[in-house]
Amino acid sequence: MLRSMGLAVLSWVVAWQVCLADWTEFRGPGCQGIGKTEQIDHVPLSWSTTQNVRWRAALPGNGWSSPIAVGSQIYVTTATPLQANDPKSDIDLSLLIIDARTGNLIHDAKLFRQSGTNSPGIHKKNSHASPTPIYRDQRIYVHFGHQGTACVTTQGEIVWKNDGLDYPPVHGNGGSPVLADDLLIFSCDGGEASEVIALDTYTGNVRWRTKRDVEATKKFSFSTPLLINPDGRKQLIIPGSNVVQSLNPTNGKEHWRLRYDGFSVIPRPIFTEGLVFVCTGYSTPSLLAIRPDGSGDVTDSHLVWKANVSIPNTPSLVSHDGQVTMVSDKGIALSLDAKTGREIWKARIGGNFSASPLLVGDRIYLLSEEGDCTVIAAAPEHRELARSKMSERSLASLSMIGNDLLLRTADALYRIGL
Repeated sequence: MLRSMGLAVLSWVVAWQVCLADWTEFRGPGCQGIGKTEQIDHVPLSWSTTQNVRWRAALPGNGWSSPIAVGSQIYVTTATPLQANDPKSDIDLSLLIIDARTGNLIHDAKLFRQSGTNSPGIHKKNSHASPTPIYRDQRIYVHFGHQGTACVTTQGEIVWKNDGLDYPPVHGNGGSPVLADDLLIFSCDGGEASEVIALDTYTGNVRWRTKRDVEATKKFSFSTPLLINPDGRKQLIIPGSNVVQSLNPTNGKEHWRLRYDGFSVIPRPIFTEGLVFVCTGYSTPSLLAIRPDGSGDVTDSHLVWKANVSIPNTPSLVSHDGQVTMVSDKGIALSLDAKTGREIWKARIGGNFSASPLLVGDRIYLLSEEGDCTVIAAAPEHRELARSKMSERSLASLSMIGNDLLLRTADALYRIGL
């Protein structure tokens, strides 16, 4: 009897440890939207507002940052007006700390106060809290674009704040930061300024800043950088209007650049099969497959292939088994051969999309703005596996905590699990 109880307790502890796998930044470990699990049958394939929901937590304020999960806590940002229903109210920009087991709000860490009368307007699909937090070594780094950046402990205590990098944005803030050694790096691509900035993770002071010296009528973009290390050369891949650059993350010096026509670039790059994949943004998006071993201007030498049809403006891409799969803003899913750009399959999913795809095992989760999630097979042929309907607006990307999914809607955070 005691042995059985001991085994039961051990099984619970192991299951809880699996459940607490960390999801530390936008698009998770590896930064490319891939959830790690050896128990795909324990990951929910479908759900509803009542089925396979561990809890639903109403969230104060508004925000489209994706949740991150560290240990038994979940972190997400929000923007809360001090006066409800007053469009000119000042706004608190906060980090919410949520108990992963219950969905209860542990702490609302108010970091910045945004003026309701002087702050620039935002796009109807944006929020004042869109960049996703990032975690490392018992610290959470929280970015609100032109409004400021902060470092807090996992309990929400402020370590440092930097609100001295104000610049005039267009449509608000968007891109999330990335950590590179002791640097926190993000882009500042606004109406006038167009540069990449690195802050010291210990102090919040600027360590380097690199201006994008490229001609662009519309300089604003919202992309999140990607760190890669091919052949031992550390590279920060960061798209912007009319250019994608590879910078040395240590000092901001440029390795290479590739020019294109595009602005308001949103998708995060991915790296697979030895190639960097970049979407070029508005007005007509293209997908570029680039060899990252060049120097200087590689526009004419390192572009391997280019695709122009059904490419997303907003969602990032996902790679699997030599394929690059995506969903366009208007709901067309497309899978291409990563090495050649050859079309493998195309299918209409339906709906509108801003969230980036999530790959878990042999499944790809596609979450629409309407709150519906279509799961398709990560395979050489299109095959729909399931559809779930929440009927709550959702622009944030899915995250994971162990084998469960974290889904943020306009008003709430859901933990979806079996």
